[in-house]
Amino acid sequence: MASKPGPLTRWPWEKLGNFKYLLLSPLVIKAVHTNFLGWQEADNFSLVLLLWAATQYLHNQLWISVSRYQNARSKHQIQSKSIHFDQVDRERTWDNYILMYIFIIFLVHAYIPGASNLPLWNTKGFIVNILAHIGPSEFVYYWAHRALHHHFLYNLYHSHHHSSFVTEPITSVVHPFAEHLMYAAIFSMGPLATIFTKTASLGLIFGYLFWFDFMNNMGHCNVEFVPNWAFKIFPPLKFLMYTPSFHSLHHSQVHTNFCLFMPLYDYLYGTADKSSETLYETAWKGRKEKVDLVYLTHTTSLLSFFHLRFGFASFAAKPYSTKWYMWILWPISNAIMIFLWVFGRSFIAEKNRLNDLHLQTWVMPRYTFQYFMPSERARINKLIEDSILEGEKKEVKVINLGLLNQSEELNGGGELFLERHKNLKVRMVDGSTLAAAVVLNSIPSETGEVFMCGGTSKVGSAILCLLSQRGVSIQLLTESREQLDQMKSIVPSQFQHNIIPVSRYQAGKNCKIWIVGRWVSGEEQMKAPKGALFIPFQPFPIPRTRKDCFYYSTPAMRVPANLENVHTCENWLPRRVISAWRVGGMVHAIQGWNHHECGQTINTADINNVWEAALKHGFLPFNMSLTQLQLAS
Repeated sequence: MASKPGPLTRWPWEKLGNFKYLLLSPLVIKAVHTNFLGWQEADNFSLVLLLWAATQYLHNQLWISVSRYQNARSKHQIQSKSIHFDQVDRERTWDNYILMYIFIIFLVHAYIPGASNLPLWNTKGFIVNILAHIGPSEFVYYWAHRALHHHFLYNLYHSHHHSSFVTEPITSVVHPFAEHLMYAAIFSMGPLATIFTKTASLGLIFGYLFWFDFMNNMGHCNVEFVPNWAFKIFPPLKFLMYTPSFHSLHHSQVHTNFCLFMPLYDYLYGTADKSSETLYETAWKGRKEKVDLVYLTHTTSLLSFFHLRFGFASFAAKPYSTKWYMWILWPISNAIMIFLWVFGRSFIAEKNRLNDLHLQTWVMPRYTFQYFMPSERARINKLIEDSILEGEKKEVKVINLGLLNQSEELNGGGELFLERHKNLKVRMVDGSTLAAAVVLNSIPSETGEVFMCGGTSKVGSAILCLLSQRGVSIQLLTESREQLDQMKSIVPSQFQHNIIPVSRYQAGKNCKIWIVGRWVSGEEQMKAPKGALFIPFQPFPIPRTRKDCFYYSTPAMRVPANLENVHTCENWLPRRVISAWRVGGMVHAIQGWNHHECGQTINTADINNVWEAALKHGFLPFNMSLTQLQLAS
């Protein structure tokens, strides 16, 4: 919101939420009747208007995706400051302007003479529209924009737009309702001029709107796209077309570079920022950024691709869950999966900064189900190995294997790559030591008995070993004598009596603490007593089927306030909470530890050191109660 919201700040349909789309139902009904039920509408304008709206949604989403992807990987980024969740929340209703324009265009078509039954194209109208835009539209917008920066109007309205210091494409249309009404009046000068001169056409009107959004999105994308050769070939272009860096200065300096798309009036009236050309050259030349840590993860379900940073912004800013309306994207998800399977390699999804530590997240072009396909293991390992070697080439300090990229069945917890490349300078870290520490420190200190399943993993083995040394009685679910002997072998002999083998989930019927390292179905969870606490130590959550029990999330920690550019959620975790495995990689890099931390076993002697280091650097356990947090700090 603006500093002091003025009249008509809120949109008329704001209280409707997502039900605002029902306002389009009369238009949809009319389009259906016209095309399928025999009603007459000479120019089929209802359908044309709906198709335009759909095109605008797709166009804007493509700009969001391209901009976010380029901001993560491109050297041409303009502003390096962070985007936060409050900006994503503020901009999530960016599509309000599309609804407004649908209503305005529909009314103009219905009530202004000469606005209906338009031809597909008219060249004279194209010329009239250009002249009207260069003259009245750009000129009036320039002075209206300057007026909005007067402290009175700025506090009432325009400060809402300037709340976004680092802009995204959709920032361009995030304004109060009153501002949009004014802009609509200014921007309609060109199309109205063609209507009044009887030179209007459908191609011109909707083409102009599309071009308008293209320029608006480009100017707010925070990545310099405009090549410098264009200005060398035609120097006057700098007066006729702005660049993202030119408009970026308007958001950082506020009282300069007021133009719409043509800097001409800024140069004429002395408001062009003196550093405009310098910033453009710097952004276009680009800056090389160091990368200290790479977190190598992968997508989970097919629809989770849209939960990545460059997917749907508001969707990615919430914990991942499959929404019913997302299923309409299922065909696109399948196409993306096939493309990634054939042509994919790891790609950069986002970058963060923690003090002087530069972090990047790379995503493997594979989904969870593919990691369980024996035929895919060699290909996946090759993709992981290529990413490690690319990190080595870029002088990355730590490669942090996330989710199933560190699977013991896949590559021995990363040990395979150390055997193949014995002279790696980059440190390989899976973060399992901290994951075990998080689980151990989230178990209530008064616990005397636990039920444990899935304990054969390295995280489970470490938890088992240290719990038994605390004197906790552990009912270990196992059907294999060999597995039991293997588990007991890591436990000092004087504590082995604390491990009690069981073969059925029914054995945990009296245990209030269930420590689970594998999928536990709803039927299996029913064996736990009322009020039981489920504590998973695997990277994937278990279904929460018992309303009379308590569930901790997968091992995770809250990030410190100085971790920058966090505006998406990591999979199913809440905002500013990330997996313990990922935090383990960060701690390893911050501490500057020079050893690899991967393989099929965990050194239990390191668990307390890693835990204390994480707390020292501001990470806090997500699953702990307030009392436990106070004791930990």
